[in-house]
Amino acid sequence: MTTIALNLAAAAKATVFEPETFALDNGLEVVVVSNHRAPVVAHWLWYKVGSADSPWGQSGIAHFLEHLMFKGTESLAAGEFSKIVARNGGNDNAMTGQDFTAYFQVIARDRLELVMGMEADRMANLKLDTEHVASERDVVLEERRLRVDNEPSAIFQEQLNASQFLHHPYRFPVIGWFSEMEAYSREKALDFYKQWYAPNNAILVVAGDITADELRPIAERTYGKVASKTVPERSRVAEPPQSVERRMELASSRVQQPTLVRSYLAPSFNSDDGGHAYALEVLSELFGSGSTSRLYVSLVIEQSLAAGAGSAYRGTSLDQSVFRLYASPRPDVDMDALEAALDAEIETLLRDGVKQDELDRVKGRMVAEAIYARDSLSGAARAFGAALTTGLTIEDVESWPSRIAAVTVEEVMAAARLVIDDKRAVTGRLIPGDA
Repeated sequence: MTTIALNLAAAAKATVFEPETFALDNGLEVVVVSNHRAPVVAHWLWYKVGSADSPWGQSGIAHFLEHLMFKGTESLAAGEFSKIVARNGGNDNAMTGQDFTAYFQVIARDRLELVMGMEADRMANLKLDTEHVASERDVVLEERRLRVDNEPSAIFQEQLNASQFLHHPYRFPVIGWFSEMEAYSREKALDFYKQWYAPNNAILVVAGDITADELRPIAERTYGKVASKTVPERSRVAEPPQSVERRMELASSRVQQPTLVRSYLAPSFNSDDGGHAYALEVLSELFGSGSTSRLYVSLVIEQSLAAGAGSAYRGTSLDQSVFRLYASPRPDVDMDALEAALDAEIETLLRDGVKQDELDRVKGRMVAEAIYARDSLSGAARAFGAALTTGLTIEDVESWPSRIAAVTVEEVMAAARLVIDDKRAVTGRLIPGDA
């Protein structure tokens, strides 16, 4: 208990990454996290646009454009970007989320300007021909067949999101619906690119063996050459209040491990008018994270009903988020019995609350994990990118340990009672059987 108390007291004035920041004249925001343990850097470029910003009827176009960004410019042939990175001892990739698109490389410090120059080039000078667009459309269609249509668990998650969000674009899969993906064209991809890809709609995060003073002239020589342009405001329809519980079930002969999910609409950091997001992070850790969490101890260890159980909450959404509880039954355990046991744990939480020593243990662990995150170059880049693309600030990231340490029992229970409401819930079952 003494160690936990000391950890929480230290968190009141602790920071996480201690970044340096600056901005270029064209509006590019730059974050530098110095880590001089090795002559290596992680270079991440984040765009404030994601799958939820796709035009109506073009679901997944943001992800499709991510693929096309590797198809070359006037000065780089298709596929040459990644080959150059590899020849210089680095690796690269990209990812699309609901609220962002990110491109990243990990490479030796003395090769940083090379990748910055190439990334700046494709920010402004992407070149697409109809043949490359058609072939890449086939690639993403096959990706959907393999990773979604051929995987019952992926279909289940996709339908769960579509059931949770009736109106907001978070209901659409990041990869897109198949029928809309088939209609992708060169013109649609370029329109999306020209609309959103600009230095004043991007955040550069570089973590590793470099300082802001060293990075600034390199950034000016590369990204500084790209002109800013008018970027539209991100405008999304609002999700109407949920007032009726929703239930869904997917049966498939390919299901090996059944799954029960209870999902609730929840505020994110950016949409949180009542100050509940930090408490929800603590609640998720306490109730369903790891082998000492309440759900795991009760359902897996004590009652032997589940092979696994837990919770999930992601506060870094631009709009609303979800708070989810899940469990997988042991062989021969009835799903109704498992759901009844889950309901009983929820009822106990809402009736009896959480204890102060239990809360202190969880917060101490969370604060310690934040400190360990300093050792990861890409972890630092991901933390700032996910935050800054969804309306949060550098201060929000840096003050996270102190804000977690300040969460009270009363705040955890207020958040729990706000979110855990049957009228806001979607209950899903993935089970073996005939589709």
